[in-house]
Amino acid sequence: MIDFHNWRHVFKLDPDKPIDDDALEAICDSGTDGIIVGGTLGITYDNTLELMARIRRYAVPTVLEVSNLEAVVPGFDAYFLPLVLNAGDPDWLIAPHVAGLTAYGSYIHWEEIFAEGYLILNPDAAAAKLTKARPVTGKEEAKAYARVAAHICKTPIFYVEYSGMYGDPEIVRACKSGYEGGTLFYGGGITGVEQAREMAAIADVVVVGNIVYDDVEAALMTVQAVKEVNRP
Repeated sequence: MIDFHNWRHVFKLDPDKPIDDDALEAICDSGTDGIIVGGTLGITYDNTLELMARIRRYAVPTVLEVSNLEAVVPGFDAYFLPLVLNAGDPDWLIAPHVAGLTAYGSYIHWEEIFAEGYLILNPDAAAAKLTKARPVTGKEEAKAYARVAAHICKTPIFYVEYSGMYGDPEIVRACKSGYEGGTLFYGGGITGVEQAREMAAIADVVVVGNIVYDDVEAALMTVQAVKEVNRP
């Protein structure tokens, strides 16, 4: 079983985005604590399987964040299931999980499954548009969502997702203060070491994604930057 509670840094790789073998090797051997495979658009069984098989050449723990039932591939170390807490379309909160359990419930190894309370904070992100994510008005509302994740949904992960833009540290800090007892992930807009350090001082786990495809050397530098910061 993976121990994501002790992670500090992870890379998130999108099956729909090309990455060459040298860059993938550098990412997997970087000292990051794990790889999350996931995305919103263009995710298929075939491209997910292909990326998973390439990552499996290395020893890094690898998780599938399930966003498409058609692309659920066996062989990952664990599976993260997002509950989009601020989804404006209620079907994105529970309906996909019911559909998945209807189709695959008998085959699931529950020790490999972890729910994520997901808060999408970039209105321009593909995930926000797909789920019709409701805007969050400020720190108190963000903290309330975190409390819903911690005390009502009781998810072991709360994922603050800015997806493509760098987030407001005060909003992330409010989420951290409301999410007692679980592991808070932050993802979105990390492009260099200073941003990585800033979010590492607030969140338990910093997720680095898009910069991998724009500047792999800058992405690699975030690993040490995050790990130099004491866990909040």
